[in-house]
Amino acid sequence: MQQRTLGRTGRSVSVVGLGTWQLGADWGDVTEEEALDVLGASADAGVTLFDTADVYGDGRSESIIGRFLSLRPGSGITVATKMGRRMAQEPENYTPENFRAWTDRSRRNLGVDTLDLVQLHCPPSAVIDDDATYDALDALVADGAIAAYGVSVETADQALSAISRPHVTNVQIIFNPFRLKPLDEVLPAADAAGVAIFARVPLASGLLSGKYSENTTFAENDHRSYNRHGEAFDRGETFSGVDYETGLAAARELEAALPAGVSLPAATLAWIASQPGVASVIPGARNTRQAEANAAAAALVGDGALAGFDDAVHRVYDEKLRASIHPQW
Repeated sequence: MQQRTLGRTGRSVSVVGLGTWQLGADWGDVTEEEALDVLGASADAGVTLFDTADVYGDGRSESIIGRFLSLRPGSGITVATKMGRRMAQEPENYTPENFRAWTDRSRRNLGVDTLDLVQLHCPPSAVIDDDATYDALDALVADGAIAAYGVSVETADQALSAISRPHVTNVQIIFNPFRLKPLDEVLPAADAAGVAIFARVPLASGLLSGKYSENTTFAENDHRSYNRHGEAFDRGETFSGVDYETGLAAARELEAALPAGVSLPAATLAWIASQPGVASVIPGARNTRQAEANAAAAALVGDGALAGFDDAVHRVYDEKLRASIHPQW
């Protein structure tokens, strides 16, 4: 598994990481045993980055990761958690006192004295643009509560604002063949600044798995049922903001452009990870089979056989998605 530098930290993380939203909530039920198996399969395959958040299952995801790490001391895994969504997404709630309370809770959940990396969890633009935000985060670093910090964002403009800050380690943003806007400015700016990019929602909530059809249904407590139009949070977090039927048609065109023996999800993950500026792509997994397949995609990173896929990505985006997606995020 190829490793890349995590921004200014000096740490290295795997080019394919693991997103653990699925292990907390909002994707149907995953038992703790199943979750531990997913973490184990990922680690065994060389994954060294687990991305989580304090609100995934109200701390369940963090706590399961903490239990896993206690069973595998010295694993070399970097845990990137997120904070800021335990209260209303209003600028006045992003205070030093709340930052301290949120990070203290995550430290308890994960069973560590110092958090490896804390990311603000898609806060309002006013928070990302405020000098006081970074003063409070710098204070947490100075106190030893966190080792480094970054920002998870919804829009390219938010990403560029965060990248301009001198101590930001990483920016996490939705980036996949259905969301190409980060290629315009965000990835080049991050690469130039030495800021790591974590590409989240890489498979567009499963639309780029090649396994869904017009008849696919999702559990009632799955965000792919209840947030298709942004009813609960930003619409872009579900299917990358793409209309479901349009996404199915686009995915089928992309799949048709692949060389024999290469799956659509593997090609997608490798294509994302091959873009300059991307430190790690963080797909989720609900079972060990998915975890192992995601990790195996790292073998395709930089593979010249995917050149035709790159052409297809840009063509399909321009023909089917650019007009509706590019202006929004």
